[in-house]
Amino acid sequence: MDLLTLSLILLGVLFVCLALGLWVGFSLMVVGLTAMTLATPAPVGAVFATKAWAALNIWDLTALPMFIWMGEILFRSRLSSDLFTGLAPFTRRLPGGLLHVNILGCALFAAVSGSSAATTATVGRMSLPELRARGYDDRMAIGTLAGSGTFGFLIPPSIILIVYGAATEQSIARLFLAGVLPGLMLAAMFAGYTMFWAWRNRDRMPPPEPAVPWREKLRAAALLLPTVLLIVAVIGSIYGGLASPTEAAVVGVVGALLISGLSGGIDRKGAWDSLKGAAVTSCMIGFILVGAAFLTGAMGYTGIPRTLAAWIGDQGLSQYALLAALLLFFIVLGFFLDGISIVVLTVSVILPMVLAAGIDPIWFGIFLVLVVEMSQITPPVGFNLFVLQSITGRDIFTVARYAAPFFFLLVAATVILTLFPEIALWLPSTMSAR
Repeated sequence: MDLLTLSLILLGVLFVCLALGLWVGFSLMVVGLTAMTLATPAPVGAVFATKAWAALNIWDLTALPMFIWMGEILFRSRLSSDLFTGLAPFTRRLPGGLLHVNILGCALFAAVSGSSAATTATVGRMSLPELRARGYDDRMAIGTLAGSGTFGFLIPPSIILIVYGAATEQSIARLFLAGVLPGLMLAAMFAGYTMFWAWRNRDRMPPPEPAVPWREKLRAAALLLPTVLLIVAVIGSIYGGLASPTEAAVVGVVGALLISGLSGGIDRKGAWDSLKGAAVTSCMIGFILVGAAFLTGAMGYTGIPRTLAAWIGDQGLSQYALLAALLLFFIVLGFFLDGISIVVLTVSVILPMVLAAGIDPIWFGIFLVLVVEMSQITPPVGFNLFVLQSITGRDIFTVARYAAPFFFLLVAATVILTLFPEIALWLPSTMSAR
């Protein structure tokens, strides 16, 4: 059987499995099994066992369930209401007003969560009712939240950066640092667009709210202090060399429990639910990692990755041409797969080409995460769209239409990062110089 026919068969099997609703991890296993059955007499069981063990026996992955648990704890706490109350006095006089609470609130929660869906749900369940009650345009209220919710993938501690680092054997601490400035840049781009939209559409904005006395602003800022301290404890301990990402994750869990317990925002049932939620999410990611590892091994037997890499190499593409092709490739994948699946499924095939083109793997990790963020707000498998559909009652394609301007801002951010790679590499280089 020629490689083109085999590739088409495997793609067909993958899409059939996904269309039938089979979990992504198991879908990847079925495709791997099909590939090995058609292409090689090698023992499937032995290959699966070896690849599954190698995929999960990685020390860096121990940080993953802890960061997920930290996000689950904060999701069930009073943090969302504190974020809205704390940020509102500082944003109500800006062009765009309280729409900026979505952007800043998502940026802050992303810095203590690591999950895009959790960020969207936590900020959205508090901000959307408040914005609607004040007469803000529903299109922008939902759009800013959908776009800003993707910060959970980029701003550290990012779950997907941990997965990428483990899959490519890159330093997770350096990846975390590389995500800081691009995350801030993206937040500034979203805020700038919101101001521009508000200036152009003054008739769709509610009347300006009265100025807030400084005493009230200081009282509101105090509500943000626990979140800021938790960010400093987690990210600061990594950047200062005091803790590894895994140790910092434990610090984050302890801090989240203290914040939630002292504020009265979580009880014993909530703590138990957060632990169960973290276990379910961690197991889901584990299944995806195992399925992708098995599929990667099976694809090695077929020879498809080697042929593909050789074909791309023969094209003589420049760095920019290669990245443009990968951008389109990942956007198309994002229509059908979630972010973590995209990373673990493609990185073993793509990374050798990237390294051969002279592209820094730390920088490429941030580039990949930016592209994967787009998949969060593209139908039919955009997780942020599903979250907002459940919160707002709007259909998924309506939410996607509202989020479209922020999709194009993500594309623009990717182009800027490509033209100015130091945006991602400056902080990691300062850590290496120490």
